[in-house]
Amino acid sequence: MVLQSLKNCLWLSCVLRTPKACFWSTASGDLIIQSVSNDVYQNLAVEDWIHDHMDLEKQQVLFLWRNSPAVVIGRHQNPWQECNLRLLRQKNIKLARRRSGGGTVYHDLGNINLTFFTTRKKYERMENLKLVVKALKALRPQLDVHVTDRYDILLDRQYKISGTAAKLGRTSAYHHCTLLCNADKFLLSSVLKSPFKGLKSNATPSVPALVKNLFEEDPSLTSEMLLDAIAKEYAVQHQIDHHITLINPADETLLPGISDKTKELQTWEWVYGKTPKFSVSTCLNMVYKDSILDVKVNMDVKHGRIEVCNIDLPEQWLPPGLYSELVKSLTGSKFCPNETTALVTTLLRVCPQDNELHTRWSLLCENIIRLM
Repeated sequence: MVLQSLKNCLWLSCVLRTPKACFWSTASGDLIIQSVSNDVYQNLAVEDWIHDHMDLEKQQVLFLWRNSPAVVIGRHQNPWQECNLRLLRQKNIKLARRRSGGGTVYHDLGNINLTFFTTRKKYERMENLKLVVKALKALRPQLDVHVTDRYDILLDRQYKISGTAAKLGRTSAYHHCTLLCNADKFLLSSVLKSPFKGLKSNATPSVPALVKNLFEEDPSLTSEMLLDAIAKEYAVQHQIDHHITLINPADETLLPGISDKTKELQTWEWVYGKTPKFSVSTCLNMVYKDSILDVKVNMDVKHGRIEVCNIDLPEQWLPPGLYSELVKSLTGSKFCPNETTALVTTLLRVCPQDNELHTRWSLLCENIIRLM
């Protein structure tokens, strides 16, 4: 492990000695680049930067990257529908929305990400995936891997080890895919399971699949070996040197404007606010004084904000004025536990000093916040 870390440090120091400012303009032919960052927002920002700034008529690019634990949803997806947001918060796992379509994926350091950049005319998902399969077969000929018509890569004809998404611009395009090497499958299945009931949405749903790590098939395989094999095959097919150039996604001299792109991808307005309109129709089963109280909640949420809010409470559960203030305050607010917590805490200050009333208020608000 120490030896491998030393090798990585030496490799990084050699690459970073290359003058950076002229990197894009002086590099000849197609490029293979790898991010030195494991931050999901920085790496997604690099994708945006290459798509927006590079002349892909002159240089096609293969971008290799890995992330610390993160869940990445597609451009037109609903995070409440796709993942367990409470678990993400508990585990401090980042949530990101990418600019391509497709379904939700779990990333960690045991998951490799590959992005193939071309002009729109040269965009070809199937050829890219065949390249990955060829690299895997060159590394381990015994592996039973093949590409499906849905642009997934299957292991042993049933286990998904790679999923695909893409963004097609006016002239530029990219296709990115994952490759499961040694990801945390327990965490993967846990965070990609939404506990939400009663949510209706036209957002793009993910398609569940059986998954398996390549490490389970052959424990000698490592992420580094897989990255190198794919880079080597890409170099052969594109007739370039088998050389991976490391880049720092926080380097403004190399990637002017990258910080702004990264910041935008981190905002609540992008991650949650871009969710297609959806509705919530559910029943809160609240335990109160040894009995179960059913409270129906109906909400319409647009751009991540509550547009319509109805809470069907029993008579005398809350003073009418306090109930009205709650509904009024929720309407227009973010469908977000932090904002709702701050909102109900403020309202509690004007609530009459009554212990039973405070207990009811807290119980109701806790259950509403748990929805988010």
